[in-house]
Amino acid sequence: MTVTVSLYQGPEHSGEVEVNLAAIDAAAAEAARAGASILVTPEMSVSGYDIGELVLERAEPADGPIFQRVAEIARTRSVAIAYGYPERSGESVFNAVQVVDASGRPRAHYRKTHLFGELDRAHFAPGPDLLVQFDFGGLRCGLLTCYDVEFPEAVRAHADAGTQWLIVPTGLMTPFEIIATHLVPTRAYESQLFITYVNRCGTETSLTYCGRSCAVGPSGHDIARAGAHEELLTAELDPSELARSRAVNTHLADRRPDLYRTVVHPTGPSRAEQETDR
Repeated sequence: MTVTVSLYQGPEHSGEVEVNLAAIDAAAAEAARAGASILVTPEMSVSGYDIGELVLERAEPADGPIFQRVAEIARTRSVAIAYGYPERSGESVFNAVQVVDASGRPRAHYRKTHLFGELDRAHFAPGPDLLVQFDFGGLRCGLLTCYDVEFPEAVRAHADAGTQWLIVPTGLMTPFEIIATHLVPTRAYESQLFITYVNRCGTETSLTYCGRSCAVGPSGHDIARAGAHEELLTAELDPSELARSRAVNTHLADRRPDLYRTVVHPTGPSRAEQETDR
C-alpha cells in the first residue's frame, strides 16, 4: 500500500492568519481531489514567518483558534494536515508544527529544536524534544523543522529511533538552494528514509524564499520536486521501497557505534552568525 501525500508550497503572498488559512483550505481541497491522505504545509504556514513582532501577537496555545480552524478544514476536506504556527506555552513561544488527522484530532506536535540566527532566536525558545513520532499510512513518521534537517545528528537520531518518513516544513531562502537540492537528498540516502521537505515561496519582509519543495526516496532520488513559485505537489510513497533500498544501501546496519563518541568541537562562528537573515 502506498501513501499519497500532497506538499503545498505556498501561499506565495503570505498575509493575515485568515488569508493563510484560506490558502491552506484551498490546498487541502485540491489535495483531496488528487487522492492525498495528508497535506504538508511550510514552516509557520498559518502565521507567516519573517513577520517580526507579529509572531508574538499571533502566538497561541496548541489547542487554540488556529488548531480549531485547521481541524475543521481537515474534517471538511477529509485529509490530514501538517501545519506550522507560533505556539505560546506559559511564558515561552515556540516555532511549532502540528499534525491533525482527517477527523480533526491532533496526532503529533513538534517544537523546532535548532534555532537559526536572530530570526528565530529573537522570538522563539528552542524545543526540548528532538524525537516526535507518529504512525501514518503504514509508516513510522517523524517531524523536524527547517534548520533541524541540516544537522545529520538529528536525522540519524530519527533513523535510529525507527523513523521511516521524515516530514520537514521549512522556510528556506536564497541563497541556500543547495540545502533543498543536495543536502536533503543526502540526508534521505545516508539515513535511509523518506523525506518530504516543504518550503515557502515568494518574498516576505526581508526574505525571498527559494521554493524547491521535494519528496525524496531513501535512495536519494526525487519522487517529486517543485520549482520556485506556488505549487501543490502530490507524490506516492511506497513503504516497500524502503525495504528494497535498505537491503542494498546498508549504512544503518554497517555502522560502528562502538567507535563513535558524542563530542562537540567548536569550529568558529556558525552560518547563522555569518548570515544576518534566514
